[in-house]
Amino acid sequence: MSVKPAVMIGVDTEADDQWSDEGRRSLSVRNAERLPGLQELCDRFGARPTYLVTWEMATLEPSASILRDLGRTGRAEIGTHLHPWTSPPFRPEDLAAHTYPHNLPDELLERQITELTGVIEERLGTRPTTYRAGRNGFDGRTLPILERLRYTVDTSVDPLFNETRKRGMSFAGAPREPYHPGYRDVRRSGASPILEIPITSATVPALPKRLESMYTSLKPIPWRGALKRLGLRAAWLRPSYTPRADMLAFATRLQAEGATSFNIIFHSSELLPGGSPYTPDQPSVDRFLDDLRALLDHLTGTLGVVGRTYAEFARDWHAGRATA
Repeated sequence: MSVKPAVMIGVDTEADDQWSDEGRRSLSVRNAERLPGLQELCDRFGARPTYLVTWEMATLEPSASILRDLGRTGRAEIGTHLHPWTSPPFRPEDLAAHTYPHNLPDELLERQITELTGVIEERLGTRPTTYRAGRNGFDGRTLPILERLRYTVDTSVDPLFNETRKRGMSFAGAPREPYHPGYRDVRRSGASPILEIPITSATVPALPKRLESMYTSLKPIPWRGALKRLGLRAAWLRPSYTPRADMLAFATRLQAEGATSFNIIFHSSELLPGGSPYTPDQPSVDRFLDDLRALLDHLTGTLGVVGRTYAEFARDWHAGRATA
């Protein structure tokens, strides 16, 4: 038995405008009012989003009620998204520095993930089993914490992500297909029972993995910018990052390469005008939704990919391995 190719949608479900100091201080959760409309769009294509939820979205209104209702429908999954500047006990310096989770001390990292997991279960009525680190701040120290809390999936790794210049992670060389990560290096297969479902990204045109890793290790400015002008660029299944034509062509290429995982990512705040730098007004929100609609139509219609939550895909993946 082999796993059916699946499209997953990971919505980083967080307060409005977490890119600015004011947004991180005020923690407005207005974008949650747009989530039912997003769910209806996904339903039309048989897509099953996973809402990866921060502390403020699980505890403030109206977001908590909206997410609780969405979780009860059975058409979506509720997961966990750790922002160290909003998850208690957070420190003033974490708010000021926009801290990556992997830069937290061990004890504080474990306490924040544990308390966030508990508050999601208490307030939203479901025990989360899928995790994504805020700002992709994920390393091998996180794996034992997730295992103790009975998580089964992480989706923090992005093969094209490199923010080492900001004290962030680089996942250069990581696989694009799901794998069990190692404790020493989460970019490599290892012994953790957690299933890593990487964010879907690659270069256009395609590069051999070794050259892709070298590309990812380059600084965005000036090197990646110069290569883009020469025709080598990055692609994600992410409407705010990748033009529609590139996304559709990328998805078609992935299917031809035998991909099993089509992992879309965006923020809930992109649904709200002014909620993110990517959608400053209603026309930009409309374009974002039109591009998402076109991507889902292409994946589930033209390519015949099925919609799954992360938890559902992990069960299918392990079942396929057991009977292969």
